[in-house]
Amino acid sequence: MQGFRALPSIDQLLQSDTGRLLIEEHGRAVVTKGARLRMDAAREAIRGGADGGAEAARLPHLLAADLAAAAQSRLRPMLNLTGTVLHTNLGRAILPDSAIHAASAAMAAPLNLEFDLDGGTRGQRDDHLRGLICDLTGAEDATVVNNNAAAMLIVLNTLGLGREGIVSRGELIEIGGSFRIPDIMERAGARLVEVGTTNRTHPHDYENAIGPDSGLILKVHTSNYRIEGFTRDVAAPDLSAIAGKSGLPLVNDLGSGSLIDLSRWGLRREPTVAEAIAEGADLVTFSGDKLLGGPQAGFIAGRRDLIARINRNPMKRALRLDKIRIAALEAVLRLYRDPDRLEQRLPTLRHLARQRQDIVAQALRLLPQVGQILAPLGFATKMCDCDSQIGSGALPTDTIPSAGLRLTGQGGDAPDRLAAMLRGLPRPVIGHIHDGAMILDLRCLDRDDDLLTALVAL
Repeated sequence: MQGFRALPSIDQLLQSDTGRLLIEEHGRAVVTKGARLRMDAAREAIRGGADGGAEAARLPHLLAADLAAAAQSRLRPMLNLTGTVLHTNLGRAILPDSAIHAASAAMAAPLNLEFDLDGGTRGQRDDHLRGLICDLTGAEDATVVNNNAAAMLIVLNTLGLGREGIVSRGELIEIGGSFRIPDIMERAGARLVEVGTTNRTHPHDYENAIGPDSGLILKVHTSNYRIEGFTRDVAAPDLSAIAGKSGLPLVNDLGSGSLIDLSRWGLRREPTVAEAIAEGADLVTFSGDKLLGGPQAGFIAGRRDLIARINRNPMKRALRLDKIRIAALEAVLRLYRDPDRLEQRLPTLRHLARQRQDIVAQALRLLPQVGQILAPLGFATKMCDCDSQIGSGALPTDTIPSAGLRLTGQGGDAPDRLAAMLRGLPRPVIGHIHDGAMILDLRCLDRDDDLLTALVAL
């Protein structure tokens, strides 16, 4: 049995064929550090009784594996089979091909981000999006920041700094990450004035709250929860009339922010940005990476004079978008100019609009092949019905009929064991555990081979 003398020196390891290849790929400093760590582990193993010759033989392979793992990006492409189309933890909207190409082009060369090609003078980055947003919403003007929370922050700071913001108590929502309307108003420098009760707010509640320190009226679309029963709120047109009579701006936060009527694809109707503008909102804020189906962004659309004030706010520079997201957003917004083909071109809408019978057919195709892969590992595969959801706070009480694969195994920990195995794949597969089984909802699976190729690595 061989001991420490069987181990090569660090220099010998680096000068070996494997060492030279690793240096070519990763660089000498990284390989040297990794080699020292692996050598220390080999010596520790020998002290514990391992054979030095065996440890020496393993060194190059273990070092190569360590370096490959360290070089892998922390951001991993994966398959979203959770049944939640816009999954916040999985990056929300998948971008359409046109947006991906536009973002790649923006990364690869200089471009006229803030340069006016007609006049040869400095331009504004919002100019690339302003016309599209106004055309699609009917707004006088528009600006864009890095997400809808930022949109709310800069609007409240611009219109309500040191003044009062009037909000219905039933609209003081909290969204993911403990983002609460009262907290963001406080950070923006506006003083919250709550009106009405949790379930009922009347026009006179707003009228009685308006005073000399009032800065704005805020309406928040409660997209991530529902209050049912003995309820009442003030419709946007009525609230607009109250705000206009008092000379206050009405800000309508739509959150998920749909640009089109989703009911044409069988989904429950959500208020559109164009409708909010038409109903009298002076400013409307909404997200780019939810129902709109684009990259993360926060839109502010509405009155030209108010948009100009927002753009003069020093916060705007801190919250502005970079060239990559502007390029991607422009491409996504252009798709909305042809709504008849939007379902085929926009992944978010394509996944939301998939018919259950198409998903069932896919599940039947995959059932025998997935079963064949998982059976040797002790797991059984059956087809099952599923209830998908939109996600990211949009239509939280609504589900969409879907289908998928139900994976079961022996023991109460079988679903957790399988979930860990699927997360550990080179391309992780993420489902959800329900009723003692791992469920793979196929609504967001565009190609059968994507799942089969991922599972083969098991």
